[in-house]
Amino acid sequence: MTATNMTEWFAKGVEALHHDHVYLARACFEQAVTEQRSPLSSSYLALCQAKTRGTFSDAIARAREAVAADPANPALYHNLGCIYLLAGKRTEAIETFRQGLRVGGGEDIASELERLGTRRAPPIKRLPRNHPVNKYLGIVLSRLGLR
Repeated sequence: MTATNMTEWFAKGVEALHHDHVYLARACFEQAVTEQRSPLSSSYLALCQAKTRGTFSDAIARAREAVAADPANPALYHNLGCIYLLAGKRTEAIETFRQGLRVGGGEDIASELERLGTRRAPPIKRLPRNHPVNKYLGIVLSRLGLR
């Protein structure tokens, strides 16, 4: 059990994950973590567990541990954000992606944030967003093409 075996399992897992072979990727990352535990392989394993098993609380905990162990790695923030999205926690995902950008995140984090989008400011900023006047004024302005 050497480090080269771990890197081979990790590389195979990343390749499988990019081709949407999530079960194969999970098996590869489990083997990589068994041989040598690293924050990056633990984070990818957490993402695969969330996708295959739906164990979001365990996956979030594992991914948070990975981020705590290596807070300068933007890939860990990307994986944690994706887990949050799978769990239906959009606001936490957006915040995590933004943290990943702050530590030097790449194109993948920026594209996730762009895909998620941001909400425009309400038409009347002094009123809360869910106020009926803001809601219906926003709908009317959008349909008229003024917003």
